Amino acid sequence: MFLHAFPLNSRMWEPQIRGLRERARVIVPDFPGFGLSGAPAVDPTLDQYAREVIALLDQLHVDRVTVVGLSMGGYVAFRLIGPLGARLAGLALADTRPTPDDAGAVAARHELAAEVDAQGVEAAANEFLPKLLGATALRSQPHLVDRVRAIILENTVPGVAGALRAMAARPDSTPLLAQIGCPVVCVCGDEDVITPPDVARAMAARMRDAWVEVIPQAGHLSNLEAPDAFNDVLRTLLDQKR
Repeated sequence: MFLHAFPLNSRMWEPQIRGLRERARVIVPDFPGFGLSGAPAVDPTLDQYAREVIALLDQLHVDRVTVVGLSMGGYVAFRLIGPLGARLAGLALADTRPTPDDAGAVAARHELAAEVDAQGVEAAANEFLPKLLGATALRSQPHLVDRVRAIILENTVPGVAGALRAMAARPDSTPLLAQIGCPVVCVCGDEDVITPPDVARAMAARMRDAWVEVIPQAGHLSNLEAPDAFNDVLRTLLDQKR
């Protein structure tokens, strides 16, 4: 199961769907108000996102699942650790962090949420696009800028603004890391300026069965910038037997 980043949607996982669908059943939900999912009636929380993910797994009769969460998707993946328990067969935490926002980041998220409410999703695209892609991708894959912007603009104002407020209110998930009983890979682009590789290394050090994969010449959206390398990491994770 692939959990998408903010402010994108499940279409960000198209390279993984193509690359891994013959290897495993692939499930790619949209969080409320993103992609094909209906807009939330009220501002959601990350725990509500997690409950909807579990409800989907139950509906699909999935007993064991490997979860891949990138950025905000990783924030939701942390909230799945306890509820999924032994159902969690593997976990990929990509370009994400377990710690909450500091006061300045909380204020910035609420300010941007207000701008999205007033001006539309374009405000989030303008704020995040300069930070999402690494320098190499910006230089060698300029088409990715248009692709990522197009995905962002598919989402709804309530979905994007609600997610900003949900991320601002997220709890510290660091204490949950020691509870993980499955293999975990912490993935990070070496050009990620939002969650640099040292964040992934510190996170992996708190888990019993975790390792780090730093993807060269990739930024925060490592799965889109270097899809072949990212897919190879996931194949290695799927090969781990527990």
